[in-house]
Amino acid sequence: MKFITAIIKPFKLDEVKEALSAVGIEGMTVTEVKGYGRQKGHTEIYRGSEYTVDFLPKVKIEIAVTDDLVGKAVEAIAKSAKTGKIGDGKIFVLPLEEVIRIRTDERGEAAV
Repeated sequence: MKFITAIIKPFKLDEVKEALSAVGIEGMTVTEVKGYGRQKGHTEIYRGSEYTVDFLPKVKIEIAVTDDLVGKAVEAIAKSAKTGKIGDGKIFVLPLEEVIRIRTDERGEAAV
């Protein structure tokens, strides 16, 4: 099993959700986050003064998937989140040792 974390632009969330659903991924956790990478934020003007916005709004998606769905999930996220411009985000794939469904006490792939 793998744990996939993706950081994407907020307006791409619906497209990513639909793409993941199309490949059979039923659940996810979504968190609104702020951060920056190579783009280093941007400058804005407010009431005539220029200031730097260091942390840009992003969305973090977290999903647990079985090994057979990892490739499909990563491809679905990458294709649907891509704009071709700086700041599209990142996808992290980590090993997942154990999953436990609290309600039924199912463990492993049955709990995903």
